[in-house]
Amino acid sequence: MGDYRDILYEVEAGAATITINRPEVMNAFRTQTVDEMIHAFTRAGADRNVGVIVLTGAGSRAFCTGGDQSAHGEGDGDGYGGRGVIGVPVEDLQSLIRDVPQPVIAKVRGYAIGGGNVLATLCDMTIASENAVFGQVGPKVGSVDPGFGTAYLARIVGEKKAREIWYMCRRYKAQDALAMGLVNAVVPDDQLDAEVRRWCDEIMGHSPTAIAIAKRSFNADSENIRGIGALGMQALSLYYRTEESKEGGRAFREKRKPDFRQW
Repeated sequence: MGDYRDILYEVEAGAATITINRPEVMNAFRTQTVDEMIHAFTRAGADRNVGVIVLTGAGSRAFCTGGDQSAHGEGDGDGYGGRGVIGVPVEDLQSLIRDVPQPVIAKVRGYAIGGGNVLATLCDMTIASENAVFGQVGPKVGSVDPGFGTAYLARIVGEKKAREIWYMCRRYKAQDALAMGLVNAVVPDDQLDAEVRRWCDEIMGHSPTAIAIAKRSFNADSENIRGIGALGMQALSLYYRTEESKEGGRAFREKRKPDFRQW
């Protein structure tokens, strides 16, 4: 897979940048998008000349807004109609972000919502523009992200705040995300690229083996969440077959408030 349709991949001065390139749908991902990101992360992780990986979204409106809801809840099959337990192999991508030896930095402009918020949470570090907005949306559209999307989020922001984020589906400005520990730094939008480049350059000056060991050590403490997530994804695939979940997808496409409690 040398040519990508849904993402961009480039390496400059030791930093591999993976860009979700679907700005027309706020960088929402479909199965192909996730497959291409898996290929790109695997490629970067195996490249000894790459010392840091940057994940970002094309354009200024969104980092990523999660799964493409145009596919969610249609037909009788799993949620998103493609491969993987729920029709999109997001659990494979989440694991890979943790498994590559290099630090992964999320560079966030605009909305990091739903699965996009989970990706930003999973990255080793997150640097945000002042215009960034974070939050979850799953319970509004008949979905949820078990495992890393919930349990690991609680490791980052604390149990009470994580439950608020998921139960209330509110949106949080960049400075709010900084205060709760969801991001590492917030800078003016016109300084975001330069700031991420500075972080990359600083990392490139350090021992890659020491950093890889440190990353493995950090991950070991929360590795049980991978098993929780695998179990949760199996449950989620069953939930996506229910009318309650499908109502979320229908309501989103029809631009109306869902009526979950009718089922």
